[in-house]
Amino acid sequence: VTFFPAMLTLPAGGSATFFCNISMESESGLEYSLNWYKDTNDNQAQKIAEISPNSYQTKMDKYLVTNHTPAFKMEILNLHQNDSGSYYCGLITFFEPDKVMESSRSHLVVTAAPEKTNTTDEPEMEEGNSLDHIRVVLLGILLLAGAVVLLIFGYLTVTYRRGGMIPRGGCAEDKPPVVSVSTVDYGVLEFQCDQCTQVPPETWPVDQTEYATIVFPEEKPITPK
Repeated sequence: VTFFPAMLTLPAGGSATFFCNISMESESGLEYSLNWYKDTNDNQAQKIAEISPNSYQTKMDKYLVTNHTPAFKMEILNLHQNDSGSYYCGLITFFEPDKVMESSRSHLVVTAAPEKTNTTDEPEMEEGNSLDHIRVVLLGILLLAGAVVLLIFGYLTVTYRRGGMIPRGGCAEDKPPVVSVSTVDYGVLEFQCDQCTQVPPETWPVDQTEYATIVFPEEKPITPK
């Protein structure tokens, strides 16, 4: 009966695998039992698993034994540091009473579990970068919207001024006052008379009155400089 590997060093949380090989001249019709042991602190054997040749697999707590005759695979699942110790297998045959064959010991050392790297650092950095990117995009959108509003306001202001519309609260442009200046022109009044009939002066009526229409040219306003 052999038990190997002779030494295993594994971190906590993993699994340890040993193999126990048995060799008999004739295995047909033989009855036996294969036990798996662990040495305790007081050098006492503690049976942790057992399997018969008619069983393919057996599981006891965290110990799993699989039958691959003439080899048996023995696994310790979910290792803890208190699983460290010496292990071996023992073959018990029933065709020869009280015949027990033990393998050599194999030693298992379970170390502390490796420190987990902070896998959340990178996602946090990526999340922070995403937030910064979103903020930059929003800021750009706000600046663009502000520029559009200013352009529209400027366009409307220019349009109102060109159309003579004064925005509310604004002042009209100052225009120079118009000053009228009176002038005096001297001229000669000419009266038209009927040239066809000549009436002697002595026949004119004494109270005859002549009327004339005086037309003055339109005055143009003068803007003082």
